[in-house]
Amino acid sequence: MAQPQPTLAQLRALVGVADHRHFGRAAASLHVSQPTLSSAVAALERTLGIQLVERTTRSVLLTPVGEEIVARARGVLGAVDDIAQVAVRAQVPLSGDIRLGVIPTVAPYLLPRLLPLLRAQRPQASPRLREAQTAALLEELRGGALDLALLALPTDEPGVAELPLYDEDFVLVTPVDHPMAGGDGLPVAALGGQELLLLEDGHCFRAQALDVCREAGARERSALRAASLSTIVQMVAGGLGLTLVPAAAVGVEVGAGRGLATATFCTPAPRRRIGLAYRATSARVAEWSLLAAEIRAALPGTGLPVTPAALTAGS
Repeated sequence: MAQPQPTLAQLRALVGVADHRHFGRAAASLHVSQPTLSSAVAALERTLGIQLVERTTRSVLLTPVGEEIVARARGVLGAVDDIAQVAVRAQVPLSGDIRLGVIPTVAPYLLPRLLPLLRAQRPQASPRLREAQTAALLEELRGGALDLALLALPTDEPGVAELPLYDEDFVLVTPVDHPMAGGDGLPVAALGGQELLLLEDGHCFRAQALDVCREAGARERSALRAASLSTIVQMVAGGLGLTLVPAAAVGVEVGAGRGLATATFCTPAPRRRIGLAYRATSARVAEWSLLAAEIRAALPGTGLPVTPAALTAGS
């Protein structure tokens, strides 16, 4: 006898409960009544023969197996959404919603300059943005909550494909009266013995900056970490150390009158590659390749000090 299968409505109900941890709010987000949603979750539990949700008077919790099934349900629902839009997208590429996750060391510097250019070229596209650290974006990408993630490459994630977009150098930020202020073509070894301020754990840029520190013999001022480049740069202005920032961030974070200066490194300068990551099984692979090409073509119009990856030797 065939095993009963969950319905899409049941899976959507369970994911809604997982997202909101509240039956009323989950029902409102899905535009159904609370009894309808509760019945769908209960029917799913009967179908699978296991408890998925712990219902208490104060909160809604998922059981361990419920958490696992939610993760798989996100992938199923994401794939179904892809299928539903295939016909429309085949006629008009890059139309409709594009759920894009972006890391915090890229979002405030690239998106305000890039999105208007892309909007003029693709007015039918509707980007839906999510800013978060790399690990969270990759989890949501794998689970189907995101279509794409704009982050530092490589990700080394099974099942995740990548499209390089651009390379950018790291720039040293110093107090204006520091001996290295305004330096041009510094060797990385010049950082030896210096104290650098770095982002808190979870930021991929922190790991990249730590690699530079190890290479140069610099050390981290570990008692002073921050969640954003803006905060770290302000600490530099206060004379608390030096820091590294991606080149695209300099125009926003380092300006006249802030008591700050920059220095650049000699070739080959420490750098990172930024690109798009997507599920290798996505039904929109051709569209993502087209989007990557259009972003590379638009980069010169942003005025940012980055090099389109397609023009980089060896890319």
